[in-house]
Amino acid sequence: MELPIILLAFGAMISWGIGDFLIQKSTRKIGDIESLAWIGIIGSIILLPLVLKDLHLISKDNFGILFILGVIDFFVSIGIFEALKKGKLSVVDVILEIELPATLILGIIFLNEKLSWAVIGLISLIFVGTSIIAFEHKKIHKKLRLFEKGAILAFFAAVGMSAVNVLTGFGAKNISPLIVIWLPWLILSFLCLLQISRTCGLKIFLRNAGRHKKLILGMSFFDTIAWLFYALALSKNEVAIITAITESYPMIAIFLGLWFNRERIFLHQYIGAAITLGASITIALIS
Repeated sequence: MELPIILLAFGAMISWGIGDFLIQKSTRKIGDIESLAWIGIIGSIILLPLVLKDLHLISKDNFGILFILGVIDFFVSIGIFEALKKGKLSVVDVILEIELPATLILGIIFLNEKLSWAVIGLISLIFVGTSIIAFEHKKIHKKLRLFEKGAILAFFAAVGMSAVNVLTGFGAKNISPLIVIWLPWLILSFLCLLQISRTCGLKIFLRNAGRHKKLILGMSFFDTIAWLFYALALSKNEVAIITAITESYPMIAIFLGLWFNRERIFLHQYIGAAITLGASITIALIS
């Protein structure tokens, strides 16, 4: 793999780690929908100057794919944001690692990507690691408090995100890596604003933004940069390989969560995180 592609992938990894930390803080202050709306709005504005030269690439045939991507991204992002709001950042981000094996499977089915037996073995380790990290205690209690808060929601959101990854990879290669981020985000922003207008109202939406503008700007910037780096990397390489590299981002998020949020996770959860992250990094190295 060429050095520029590796740098883009690791740039996405670092930006997503910081972005998830800021997203968690934002969702707990202004809510899921409002946080997602600002990411979509600010991200669309940031990308607009870069997108202008590619607008002619939007056709009747590919608009449908981009529209579906925007709708899926909306629902999946809400699930991820809700999981981040309810759960520990250090736990939720690692469970979201299930996104990797799910992306690999969809890549094989829809993009005809190939997997070696070594990669299949590492995917199995990722499943083991994410299962370990999801348990709050080593022993199973009689109560239903078996899983960490947000763990189950994070699992389903991770599976949904794999569909977003594959569609993004397809669009980056066949349409434009810029358009495949920008247009779905416009659709996502519209859906968010529609929901906000029916609930809290646009006045409260703007008022909350004024109170937390630094947090919103930081969150939106890092999330936008992460997706831009990811799409650019996908346009030059396989979805499976690039996603494997970017799945190391929980290392950043875990560090920030433990440092700033003073979160506590148990020894077996550290072990699960180490297994998951180690397997993800190894996949990137051998691919």
